[in-house]
Amino acid sequence: MDWQQIFATRNNRMKASEIRELLKLLDQPDIISFAGGIPDPDLFPAQAFQEAFSDALTPQNQATALQYSVSEGYGPLRDWIVEEMARLGVPCTRDNILITSGSQQALDYLGKLFLSPGDTALVGWPTYLGALGAFNAYEPRYDRLDPETNRSAADYAKEAGEGRVKFAYMSVDFANPTGKTLDHAMRERVIDLADALDIAVIEDAAYQSLRYEGEALAPVLAREIERKGDINACRTIYCGSFSKTLAPGLRVGWVCGAQQVISQLVLLKQAADLHSSTINQMAIATVARAQFDSHVTKIKAAYSARRDRMLAALEAHMPEGVTWTRPEGGMFVWLELPKQINSADLLARSLESERVAFVPGHAFFADGSGSNTLRLSFSRTNEALIDEGVARLGRLIAAA
Repeated sequence: MDWQQIFATRNNRMKASEIRELLKLLDQPDIISFAGGIPDPDLFPAQAFQEAFSDALTPQNQATALQYSVSEGYGPLRDWIVEEMARLGVPCTRDNILITSGSQQALDYLGKLFLSPGDTALVGWPTYLGALGAFNAYEPRYDRLDPETNRSAADYAKEAGEGRVKFAYMSVDFANPTGKTLDHAMRERVIDLADALDIAVIEDAAYQSLRYEGEALAPVLAREIERKGDINACRTIYCGSFSKTLAPGLRVGWVCGAQQVISQLVLLKQAADLHSSTINQMAIATVARAQFDSHVTKIKAAYSARRDRMLAALEAHMPEGVTWTRPEGGMFVWLELPKQINSADLLARSLESERVAFVPGHAFFADGSGSNTLRLSFSRTNEALIDEGVARLGRLIAAA
């Protein structure tokens, strides 16, 4: 049977994630991988989760843990998130919170909620490739969101053509892939732009807790609440996740936003998977309540040291003409190579001769540009291997 002839046209825009493919290399022991932006499993609070799951399966809890549940999410977990959001300057209630299967599911739902074919999504250039993968299924066009400039709302609207601009998507703290953070002024400009265009703002906060130095900045949603007084009057939708702090395998994230948006997302959740795993939510709630802050302090110390080692190794081993970002947190450093070097070709040579993996930068650009860029992740690799891997990569680039 020719399945392709009956697939929906949107499938033509759906592509395999380059990062998911590169993660398969982690099983090869001689590969030094800077590819996947994933936590170090040695830092997982495994004992705490073992105890939390045991508690969830006690006679008094197992009926809740193993039963169907409400689509909005497990109440005690939503209560903890309400408290956490308040600490970030976002006063809200349970009704402003939806639990999702990781923040990736939230991006898929938001794409489905807002995008009709031909509508415009404003994204970074580069941006998180998982967001592009989520939005692509809904057949949008993309335009470059650039809060560093004063590009007018009228210019964005004109570029949109027949479709409407629907939202601005951005990772504001230690962004994937660049590691950059939007300063106060840029955050304010995004709110101004969204108000002028009458669009939503999707704030991807997956790395918000992983700050190693510098001043903590209020989320865009918090800044908008300062202006408008109430979360239900705001257009910013905050996407949070436990994947980078507690455990990615449990697939627990959340959306925080105006009740009108959350109620529509709940309908999408009901149609898709009814609700996220209840027992996983219970375990996350127990561990977060007991040790979220102390655990985040622990992993920040480890990742900060690896970031420092990677930056030092880049200084020591990269040839002239290579530049890179210096992130204040997160998991990534972004490299720009001399124009004539194609990072996809470089990866093929690197895997063959130097046994070092990274992600070519073109995957993070909606238009496939950025062929001379690449992303390095320092979160999974120990400091000695960071030195060795960067030295090998520098040698390869110098010979290119």
